[in-house]
Amino acid sequence: MASSQNLSFVLQKPNEVKYEDRPIPEIKDPHDVIVNVKYTGICGSDVHYWTHGSIGAFIVRSPMVLGHESSGIITAIGPSVTSLSVGDAVALEPGIPCRRCVRCKDGKYNLCPEMAFAATPPFDGTLAKFYRLPDDFCYKLPDGMSLEEGALVEPTSVAVHVVRQAGVKPGQQVVVWGAGPVGLLCCAVARAFGASKIVSVDINEERLQFAQKYAATDVFRAQKESASESAARLVRECGLGVGADVGIDATGAEPCIQTALHALRVGGTYVQAGMGKPEITWPIGAMCAKELNVKGSFRYSSGDYQLAVTMISNGSVPVKELISGKVPFDSAELAFQDVRDGKGIKTLIEGVKY
Repeated sequence: MASSQNLSFVLQKPNEVKYEDRPIPEIKDPHDVIVNVKYTGICGSDVHYWTHGSIGAFIVRSPMVLGHESSGIITAIGPSVTSLSVGDAVALEPGIPCRRCVRCKDGKYNLCPEMAFAATPPFDGTLAKFYRLPDDFCYKLPDGMSLEEGALVEPTSVAVHVVRQAGVKPGQQVVVWGAGPVGLLCCAVARAFGASKIVSVDINEERLQFAQKYAATDVFRAQKESASESAARLVRECGLGVGADVGIDATGAEPCIQTALHALRVGGTYVQAGMGKPEITWPIGAMCAKELNVKGSFRYSSGDYQLAVTMISNGSVPVKELISGKVPFDSAELAFQDVRDGKGIKTLIEGVKY
C-alpha cells in the first residue's frame, strides 16, 4: 500500500470490513494527546460486532473502526499536558467518561451513562494509524515493558476489575470458569492477590494444560452433567472442602454459571465476567440458601489500569505467554478469523508501517 495519512480498519456491516484512509486526528482539548498505534489485540466484542453487527442495544448503524486493546507512541501533546512527552510508549485506556455524573464522581466511571468507548457504536476504535485520547487515559509504560505487553494492559485491567469485585484475599480458593484470555488473566491476577488455590475450568484440554502451566494450581474439565453434579465433582476432585470462596465466570455459558453457584461455600462470592444470553435459568435456591454475594463486572474503573500496568511490569502477572501470534495491519481480517475460530489465545495486529 502507498503511504497513508491515517489508515483505519473499518467495519461496514456484519462480515464486511475495508481499509479507509481517514484524516489524522487533531488536538481538540489542551489535555489531548495523539498516539501512533503500534499493537492492537482482538477482543471477543470486536469479533461479535464483525460477525453480528451488534451487541445488545449497541448496534453498528454506520461504518465504525474496530479495536480497543492498544498500545502506541505519543506523537503530539496538547499545551496542558505535563505527564507525557512525545516519544513516550503508552497503553491506551479506550473509554472516556463524562467525568461529571454521580457514577463518575464516586469513582465508578465505567458505569457512566455517557461513556464514549472505542469500537462501541457510534464511537470509532483504535485499529488506525493514529488515535486521540486525553492524557490521563494514556499510561506510560515503565522501562523494560514492551509495546506488545502494553496491548495486553486492557484485558488485564478487565481481570483486575473482576478480581477486585470478588474481593479476593490471601489464602482463598478461587475457581474461574473459562480458560480464554480473560479467564486466564483472572487466574493470574487472583494468584497475585494471594489466592492459595486457583482452579481453571474449561472443556478444551489444550487450554487447560496451558492454564495449569500459566497460573492455575488445579484444572477441571467440564462434562455433560447437571450443574449440581458438576459442582460436586469439582469440589471433590479439586479438594475444595466445603466449597470455593470465590467463583468467577468468564464464559457467559449458562451451565457454567449454574455450576459456579452450586460450587461455592456458604457466604461465598460470585462474579459474572463473561457475556452470554440476555436471560438464563438461575439457581436462586442455592444463591439464597447460601447467602451468596453476587456481583457483575463491567470493563474497568478507577485504579484498575494503573494496577494492571504495575502487575505486568513487575512480573506478577506475565502476559507475553498469552501472545500466540502477530499479523501485519493489512492482514487484520485474518486475525479476526483466527479469533472467531478459536485459534490461539491472544493475537496482536501490528500498527500501520507506511
